[in-house]
Amino acid sequence: MRIQQNISLKPYNTFGIDVTAKHFVAVTNHTELTQVLALKEYPEKLILGGGSNMLLTQDQDKLVIHIHIKGIEIVSEDENTVLVKANAGENWHEFVMWCIKQDFGGLENLSLIPGNVGTAPIQNIGAYGVELKDSFVSCETIAFEDNKKHVFNKSDCHFGYRNSIFKQDKKGKHIITSVTFQLTKKQHQLHTHYGTIAAQLKDMGVETPTIQDISKAVIHIRESKLPNPKVIGNSGSFFKNPVISQHHYNRLLKNFNDMPSYSVSDHEVKVPAGWLIEKAGFKGKRFDTYGVHKNQALVLVNYGKAKGSDILKLSELIQKTIYKLFDISIEAEVNIL
Repeated sequence: MRIQQNISLKPYNTFGIDVTAKHFVAVTNHTELTQVLALKEYPEKLILGGGSNMLLTQDQDKLVIHIHIKGIEIVSEDENTVLVKANAGENWHEFVMWCIKQDFGGLENLSLIPGNVGTAPIQNIGAYGVELKDSFVSCETIAFEDNKKHVFNKSDCHFGYRNSIFKQDKKGKHIITSVTFQLTKKQHQLHTHYGTIAAQLKDMGVETPTIQDISKAVIHIRESKLPNPKVIGNSGSFFKNPVISQHHYNRLLKNFNDMPSYSVSDHEVKVPAGWLIEKAGFKGKRFDTYGVHKNQALVLVNYGKAKGSDILKLSELIQKTIYKLFDISIEAEVNIL
């Protein structure tokens, strides 16, 4: 473990934004992490995982701690289910692929989501009708305050739509070091009716899908719609899908009769932010080195040498335009730093 000076964070964020960390250290185990957190000469610290859910807008004077703690283990199992613990530094998609290879079900719809395991609970990642909380059992953390291990079970985490206690009361106070999931070993609960999964399975000639089939379908759909961060810098979906009242939605239908929605409750619906952005004319719009992806309006992209501040200004323009057109506030899903 060695603290480095003036390190570019371009390789450590999926947007590919080139900002500098004045101080940088990678930790590979819990002992190193607690040692680094105890360093009083660096009072301000920034935790960096897979760098997939952030937009870096400036150089970082804080000590940037890159969590590189690896490892997957089976904690316990019975005839029907298995508890699997993954350490925070594991790549999320690779972890999902490991589970599918073992025929452990529950995470297949979350295939190909960028980022690491440790940051996944923070925003309760989700896709195609499944959220992390559906399989989540607990996570272990190290607290900044006492540098000790803490355990959060599902109810402790206060999971919501792209939300958790780690984005609210505990924001910036805990570092997730591992996550434990309960997965199925047989009689998997398949989710095939959200989005275009059913259509993709049909195109694949699959009538009785397995979790492996669903994963392949999800990967195909995501690859067809979303740019590879290694080719075009991005953080996946930049905005959350807004939830509005049924009354508000009915009022909007008078002018936008093709507006899609998903029921949330008897009185609320979720409207696809991507549809709103496309309707506002931003899909595929390019501003020199940055813009909105041509295939998915939810994705803001860095075509090469964009600054984080450029992408932030674009996101704010989109938000203002959506509010003006639809009287809907859309919230950024990524963390702005």
